[in-house]
Amino acid sequence: MTALNKMDLLGILQEHGAVVHGHFQLASGLHSPVYVQTAMVLQYPHVAEKIAKALAAKFLAGVDVVIAPNVVSVALAQEVARAKKCRAIFTERVGGMMALRRDFRLSRGERALVVQDVLTTGHLTSEIVFLTQAYGAKVVGVGAIVDRSVQGLALCVPVRTLISYPLQVYATDACPQCKDGIALTEAGRHPGGTVEGE
Repeated sequence: MTALNKMDLLGILQEHGAVVHGHFQLASGLHSPVYVQTAMVLQYPHVAEKIAKALAAKFLAGVDVVIAPNVVSVALAQEVARAKKCRAIFTERVGGMMALRRDFRLSRGERALVVQDVLTTGHLTSEIVFLTQAYGAKVVGVGAIVDRSVQGLALCVPVRTLISYPLQVYATDACPQCKDGIALTEAGRHPGGTVEGE
């Protein structure tokens, strides 16, 4: 299997319709005219495996557990864990806080790698880092397919991504599309309403 370079990955994202244009409200509350829907790529196990191997290779240290912070990242975490020969778990929001459920556990001293599909503000990822550290586990780093941040990520661990794709993001009161009266595009859908994701 050949190495995955940045142009290859960008081509894969575009070929599978993962880069969508519209008027989106991101999980962070920010608005953007572009949405990166990596689920469109990760639905293909052979492609997910290739992406995950490239991401796993960015972290040379041993890993005991890979943690996914959202449903889209579960497939990625599984494949990164396969490459690292360790287990994969995911977190869920409970009462407004990220938590481990389903009898998932972290042990003191375990080496954890947090993987996410797309990094924008890093807020969700930082919650997972703090949660992991609260269990006494060591976070060896954060890996992501796409870094779309426009400002530095305030994470206290190494962050490595496969591609940097900084996109325009706006607070609601500064969003030009809101000012022009353009309705929000439902996340995961094309502007015409055709289903794009879940």
